[in-house]
Amino acid sequence: MVLGAALFVFSAGWFLIGLGHVWAHPALGWAALPIMAALAARACLRVARRADLSAVGRAFWRRIGLASALLGAGVISNAIDASTGPDAPSRYVSPLTSVLLLGLLFFAFGAMLRLTSWQRTRPEWIRFGLDATIVLVTVGLLVWHYSLRHMWIMDLGSLLPMIGVITLVLISALAMIKLTFAGSGQLDRQSLMIITTGVALAAASGSLSPHLRDTPQLSGTMPAAALVSLALQLAAERQLRAPATPPDRQSARRFTVLPYASLAAAGLTLIGAAAPVGGELLALAIVAVFLSGLVAFRQVSALRENSRLLGTVDGNMRQMRDYQAQLDHEVTHDPLTGMPNRTMFTERLAAALAIGDPFHMVLLDIDDFKMINDRLGHSTGDQMLRAIGDRLAALIGPADTAARLGGDEFTLLLTARTDDEAAVLLDRLLDVARQPLVVGRYEMTPQVSVGATVSEGVGTPEELLRRADVAMYAAKSVGGDRWAWFDPIMDQLAAEDATLGAHLTQAIARDELFMLYQPIVELPDGRFAGVEALVRWRHPEHGLISPAVFIPLAERNGYIVELGRWVLQQVVRQAAAWQREYGDHAPAKVSVNISARQLQEPGFAAELAALLDREGVDVRGLVAEVTETAVLGTGAALDAVRALNALGLRVALDDFGTGASSLSLLVDCPVQILKVDKSFVDGVTSASPQAVIVDSLIAITQGLRIEAVAEGVETAEQAERLHRVGYKLAQGFHFARPLPAEDIALILAGQPSVVAT
Repeated sequence: MVLGAALFVFSAGWFLIGLGHVWAHPALGWAALPIMAALAARACLRVARRADLSAVGRAFWRRIGLASALLGAGVISNAIDASTGPDAPSRYVSPLTSVLLLGLLFFAFGAMLRLTSWQRTRPEWIRFGLDATIVLVTVGLLVWHYSLRHMWIMDLGSLLPMIGVITLVLISALAMIKLTFAGSGQLDRQSLMIITTGVALAAASGSLSPHLRDTPQLSGTMPAAALVSLALQLAAERQLRAPATPPDRQSARRFTVLPYASLAAAGLTLIGAAAPVGGELLALAIVAVFLSGLVAFRQVSALRENSRLLGTVDGNMRQMRDYQAQLDHEVTHDPLTGMPNRTMFTERLAAALAIGDPFHMVLLDIDDFKMINDRLGHSTGDQMLRAIGDRLAALIGPADTAARLGGDEFTLLLTARTDDEAAVLLDRLLDVARQPLVVGRYEMTPQVSVGATVSEGVGTPEELLRRADVAMYAAKSVGGDRWAWFDPIMDQLAAEDATLGAHLTQAIARDELFMLYQPIVELPDGRFAGVEALVRWRHPEHGLISPAVFIPLAERNGYIVELGRWVLQQVVRQAAAWQREYGDHAPAKVSVNISARQLQEPGFAAELAALLDREGVDVRGLVAEVTETAVLGTGAALDAVRALNALGLRVALDDFGTGASSLSLLVDCPVQILKVDKSFVDGVTSASPQAVIVDSLIAITQGLRIEAVAEGVETAEQAERLHRVGYKLAQGFHFARPLPAEDIALILAGQPSVVAT
């Protein structure tokens, strides 16, 4: 750029000095021009290789670059013409030079006319045509007055360059009109303005040729070529630094001064032509120009007022469009996370299915999210949802979609991936979800259950969502914090699950449920200390069904409330019967499991109080067993547990340590008994982490004056180790399996030890 500017200064200085001085070596005046043209061509072709420009933009700069190259060749040829021959220096132009200059004009004219313009209505095109006509007529008038009318005294060699200059003038006028009215397409507007200004100045300087008859060593081509080359280089350098912009769509009401400038130029030319004559002709010219100015001023005033009014209308319309855009966004996006919602996601699923290319769909929800909401509050839960949404959005690619369906359910649409690639992403998804999350004073480690399916063989978005949902619940049913592919066998299992669930709802009426009672004993002698009530189901076709199967089934279909009510009735009646028959020898502890759903039922404590009063049982012998996940919080479940304790029932915390344990629960919840899970007891006889936990828990319970019961004791070694570290109560197959009430009655009658120790 510095070299181009230096060459321009040299060329311009040489030309201006040459107006009053005859150079000894006129050919030197041409030396800088081919170099400047080459620099301009190089800069334009560099822009043409810019990848972020549109194809139209690259083609424009390519044509301008070729025009610059032809300019350099034409200047060299013109310099040879002017510097050789018997009449040198002269303004003779050879046919080769003419062809090169015409080629230059061809590429420049084509480049300008191919600039992208915006769509117009018919009235707008009429106004555009009138404005363009005003400008072109004025330019033609100026060219005639200041140049063409002198051409009759020029020879043919000088005439051809002059024709080129005239064409250049028309090109600059057309370019300015197009740029002003039609916009700059995807190109930098300032770059095009530099080109247009340079071409206009070149045309003006080139029109000096008829006035250089007395200086044959000078040519109008010299300043014209220098100005065009410098302008092209400046424009190209600016375009290189400017960002690629979207297509420039100029407003149909854009105000332009070009027609008024043309009118002013024509008026001044008229006054200038009439001045030498003077008198009435000059007065008429001045009055005509003055009246034209008043009319133009009146029109501009009206246009400005209209623009102000239309600006107000535009402002109102813009507000309406913004409001409509906001409504559209709210309809298709989740207000909490800002992610696409179910509506938008379903539309994208349908579109992807219509295209036909295979893709993967993923459904996930946050494990134990309800517990987080209940314990830490909905504000904390909302922040976790936003964090998970942000993590999912950062995980996927630009062609994928992450959405929130509602609650704690999110979904992904993954495109252009193999099954193996999708599996890798799902592994990463679990890792990303597990990253610690700090909300206020709480630090959490979220976990998610994920179901995935492929689009092949699926015809509707609803079916895809159903399959992913089935896979997600399969992952959740085995503990969560994992993902699972949908398998058609899952539908069969789901159907069997639904059938079994329907049978379960009839089990009470068909007398298929019954109660067993597992003894709780004292250590070390195994003396009977109480029982835990356990419900069993004998299916007429499938035989005994494990509680590990039908209890989660009851929780999923909501039957757990009715089942729990029946269990409570059976246990309370049985406890009352034992108390009436055996008095002080009745079980000191009759434990019954109460589900989280029961605790959340409105009026549960009052219903149990009525049952206790009706059966006349001594509540001091009853123990309500609840899991830590059921009451880990400050919601309705914990309030219900406190109400049960207020009725006189003791509270046992079951399966402690297997969920999201919090030692603060031992303080917040009215716990009198802590049941240590079998998973810890299994490792108590070895140097294992489980043994450390068992030792620590007995120390905690002793300090808090809470009874500890070790569950799942299966060997004498375990019983001995537990007693040695301080446990006084235990239950498990080593002592006795769950027994019917009649067998418990035999134990109560004889008061023997359950096992020999």
